[in-house]
Amino acid sequence: MTQAAGLGTEILTVINKLQDVFAAVGSSATAIDLPQICVLGSQSSGKSSVLENIVGRDFLPRGTGIVTRRPLVLQLINRPASSSKPTTNGSLSPKPSSGDANINEDEWGEFLHLPGEKFYDFNKIRAEIVRDTEAKTGKNAGCRAELNTLPGISAIPINLRVYSPRIVTLTLVDLPGLTKVPVGDQPKDIEKQIRDMLMKYITRPSAIILAVTAANTDLANSDGLKLAREVDPEGLRTIGVLTKVDLMDAGTDVVDILAGRIIPLRLGYVPVVNRGQRDIETSKSIAAALEHERNFFETHPSYKSKSQYCGTPFLARKLNTILMHHIRATLPDIKTRITQQQQKYNAELLSLGGPIGDNSSSNVILSVITEFTSEFRTTIDGNTNDLSLNELSGGARISFVFHELFNNGVKSIDPFDQVKDGDIRTILYNSSGSTPALFVGTTAFEVIVKQQIKRLEEPSLKCCQLVYDELIRILGQLLGKVQAFRRFPALRERFNSVVVSFFKASMIPTTKLVTDLVAMQACYVNTTHPDFLNGHKAMAIVTDRLNANKPPPAVDNPKTGKLAPGTINNNKDLDVEIKKEEPSFFGSFFSGTKGGTVKKKAGPIMEAPPATIRPQAALSERETMETEIIKLLIHSYFNIVKREMIDMVPKAITLTLVNHAKESLQRELLEELYKPDVLEELLKESDYVVSRRKEVTSMLTALNKAEE
Repeated sequence: MTQAAGLGTEILTVINKLQDVFAAVGSSATAIDLPQICVLGSQSSGKSSVLENIVGRDFLPRGTGIVTRRPLVLQLINRPASSSKPTTNGSLSPKPSSGDANINEDEWGEFLHLPGEKFYDFNKIRAEIVRDTEAKTGKNAGCRAELNTLPGISAIPINLRVYSPRIVTLTLVDLPGLTKVPVGDQPKDIEKQIRDMLMKYITRPSAIILAVTAANTDLANSDGLKLAREVDPEGLRTIGVLTKVDLMDAGTDVVDILAGRIIPLRLGYVPVVNRGQRDIETSKSIAAALEHERNFFETHPSYKSKSQYCGTPFLARKLNTILMHHIRATLPDIKTRITQQQQKYNAELLSLGGPIGDNSSSNVILSVITEFTSEFRTTIDGNTNDLSLNELSGGARISFVFHELFNNGVKSIDPFDQVKDGDIRTILYNSSGSTPALFVGTTAFEVIVKQQIKRLEEPSLKCCQLVYDELIRILGQLLGKVQAFRRFPALRERFNSVVVSFFKASMIPTTKLVTDLVAMQACYVNTTHPDFLNGHKAMAIVTDRLNANKPPPAVDNPKTGKLAPGTINNNKDLDVEIKKEEPSFFGSFFSGTKGGTVKKKAGPIMEAPPATIRPQAALSERETMETEIIKLLIHSYFNIVKREMIDMVPKAITLTLVNHAKESLQRELLEELYKPDVLEELLKESDYVVSRRKEVTSMLTALNKAEE
């Protein structure tokens, strides 16, 4: 039994040390989520009295409203009484005076934020809790300075260790009491602030919840139990403490609650009797209060048969046993998480340059350039181990620009969305000059097709810009990925500047080459291309189309035997209108007059041409045929050019921009960065890295101790 108790005490001591080291390095609560007992209850439930009875000393601040404004991590350590007085030095509190009844040389407290200083006077411990609380929250935090109203709260814990031969080794976290209504100038969301803080502690699976409830109130309305049941609905890690049992109405008791018939808890309930307000005001000692508690349970008719399971001493032993069993159950998981944290912080420390920071200028610069360019090539080529499952990245995005955006953009260009049939007719006439062409002129075809080819320059240059944007995107990703850039912000900025300038310089020959590709297509129209539709074939296709659209020829009426109109007398028979005269060559340039008649003037019918001559009438049959032939030829050739540009522009961009960056970027970086006069400036570490290295080193020291 003694060996088991010693082992349990040793385990609790290790957990206490872990809490101290993690708190010392600034970790929130505990980075490893250590097992601990969290004390939960409303402001008037008697939490402070329970803790003082367990410790056997008055040491907690008291008053109205929110007294506990910060979590108090209370580590109780059983220490055998010593005949010799503890030695102290000049920086410690005064040695205990044998004449002071409140001081015992075998009992003292130590605060983590005051290393090496021992407090034998527990009144001074209370004063230090108040002082340190106000240092973090202010005397009137959350209130107007001129009002002495209730203070605000803080989640930064106070770590207090108490040594005494009269206590059971135990670790408790005293949390602020639950409140519902803001008082004075308290923040309106004070209830939410406290609730969020409490949930941060009790939601951890390793936390044991000590729910304190006044026995003279309805258990169903207990704020502490309500909150505990939210995170522990089965009651597997919640133990209930019933205070003020002596204040219940005559004839009532908590037997049904203790038996689990009201709200069952796996760890059960423990009733206690604390000092009342009058006892505290009259300075009734804790020893006298504990004696009164023992007599109450031993003489009360409802509790005397089970008095050994009631009271503060039993509660302390029960909590000690529960905590030790809980620690043993979670110890393997704690070891695993410590190992994981070690690996994590060792990797981070390595990225920060090691414990002392490796600033070998030449090695760092060469290493960063090599790593960056290697990652850049890997990202472009797609041979990476961390391929994204959710989106395209790196070279795949460039491929998307080539084969989706540029491809579809070029294909969507319609050569006749800006050139109408009437425009083609005008170009045909203009291209014929003073002698009307007998056949469709090739000049009109070349003029129109060259105009449309030049329209391909805009999407081609846009493609260059989009690929440039993707390279800048990759640059930004790598600047965040390479760890050294976190250490050296000046190097990161210089790196970014050099690479962007390199990309911009590469864009000049890239856009020149793409522009030349368009100019090459426009300067020479190759009508002998094997895929091009020649003129004869185009004319045959158009003729077939136009004939297919003509109405069928008239036929004799088989019933009456009457001939079809126009079959005799050369269309001069009475059933047919006189055929209109064929229009002149330029007939479409003049609109018909109203009523179909022209008023004749005396003398020759001839006037000077108008200043501007534009087509007025619809296309004639001949003009329609010529226009359709031109359109068919333009469609054929423009599609050839679009296919060639879709093929050649990505090749040009890859040659002069993408591949050029993959092959020449490392040389450019070496020329611009590997200079003795700028190395020292580039490798100046940021303040964040220096402070973070200290934090990581401290955390690793704590984790290494924890692993032992």
